[in-house]
Amino acid sequence: MPDLKHVDVTAGAEKGTLKPTLKAGNLTAAQKRWLQKGLEQAGGKLPLFDDNGREIPARTIRACIDAGWAEPWFSNPIKPDWLVCKLTPAAIEALTASQKAKER
Repeated sequence: MPDLKHVDVTAGAEKGTLKPTLKAGNLTAAQKRWLQKGLEQAGGKLPLFDDNGREIPARTIRACIDAGWAEPWFSNPIKPDWLVCKLTPAAIEALTASQKAKER
């Protein structure tokens, strides 16, 4: 598994300027659809398959992990090649903020 990129969340915290560095506008349509599914699930669990039963492409999952939108949750002992992921807190905040802005 590739090394995950980590964001220093403490940078800027002493000044009270800590904001999510992730912006929903930086997502592809496929990434946004996949991540929004996690908002509907307990714990932010992200699906392995889309609404048509097709597996979510590993490229989409890896891109979201690398960007800090998703994080691996646990290993599936039956299917070790599947990436079971959940939303990061920053992704939840950014996605809900973009939904609220849309409603206005």
